[in-house]
Amino acid sequence: MTLCGTNISDETKAMLRKTAAKIVGTPGKGILAADESTGTMGKRLSQIKVENVEENRRQYRKLLFTSGDQMNKSIGGVILFHETLYQKDDNGKFLRDYLKEKGIVLGIKVDKGVVPLAGTFNECTTQGLDGLGERCAQYKADGCDFAKWRCVLKITDKTPSQLAINENANVLARYASICQQHGIVPIVEPEILPDGEHDLERCQYVTEKVLAACYKALSDHHVYLEGTLLKPNMVTAGHSCPIKYTPQQVAEATVTALRRTVPCIMPGVTFLSGGQSEEEATANLNAINNVPGIKPWALSFSFGRALQASVLSAWGGKAENTDAAKKALLYRAQMNNLAAQGKYEGEVAGGAAAQSLYVANHQY
Repeated sequence: MTLCGTNISDETKAMLRKTAAKIVGTPGKGILAADESTGTMGKRLSQIKVENVEENRRQYRKLLFTSGDQMNKSIGGVILFHETLYQKDDNGKFLRDYLKEKGIVLGIKVDKGVVPLAGTFNECTTQGLDGLGERCAQYKADGCDFAKWRCVLKITDKTPSQLAINENANVLARYASICQQHGIVPIVEPEILPDGEHDLERCQYVTEKVLAACYKALSDHHVYLEGTLLKPNMVTAGHSCPIKYTPQQVAEATVTALRRTVPCIMPGVTFLSGGQSEEEATANLNAINNVPGIKPWALSFSFGRALQASVLSAWGGKAENTDAAKKALLYRAQMNNLAAQGKYEGEVAGGAAAQSLYVANHQY
């Protein structure tokens, strides 16, 4: 058997470790996922009756990125969409520079979206490997130090198939390898959608199979695990499941799945919110961090909808609401900071934070 190691230098390895630590190494810090595509941003803006044009998207992203110096106490990294990386404010300053000035690490979505996977029951894989090396080189030159690639799997009576599990695991591993060759920390995101009636046990079983396949593929591709982050779903029942589980039950199932599959050397798990309400995602994250026993990774957040629902509601597309919207972001980030340390004590329920953010068969 031919032995082979990673194809990156010790210097690059050290840089990748440093970047991952800067994002999640400080207790309570997580990621703001602001990488919605133009189409998905349109869906968000339509909820507040704002037209989906570049100027409105620019104003909204500017609002997020200029929310004050307190932002960096809870947010270690921000994932950007290609458009946002190159947007400027009215004075010609790159919006990304507001984040860099706060010491927040810039990330970038590099996949090209999901496509059907032939020979399966309506399953999919993710495209974008062609030209990824060139894109990574350019994004690195433009200040991005980590990246995100999302794969999607579904739980039904026939899925996920082993073909879909293996295909998506290998795509994620190939992406991760290419990123690391260009000094970019890859976030590995195998999302299991919450659609369906499956119970907690079924989600845990599938999550374990998917994560085990991902780490087998990452090993096969010689990916340097110390320079990666994982962005999985929390283990939750399907949205239509009649059984309602407690945060403690969700947490036990989630941590058990991670302990069975994720190598301890991997630095951080930044959960996606998966259509949970802001309060639900925060409560579950808090419970995860309070599960007894060894948890060798940082257990934090990489929330999009669950950090922005209250912000969008407060903003409403009106300039006079900008300060209120910024306060909403800082508050939600602070709640998740506490949850990532197991110190969240709840809050007065109500408003946008309590509303379900579930979208069937979520695409973006």
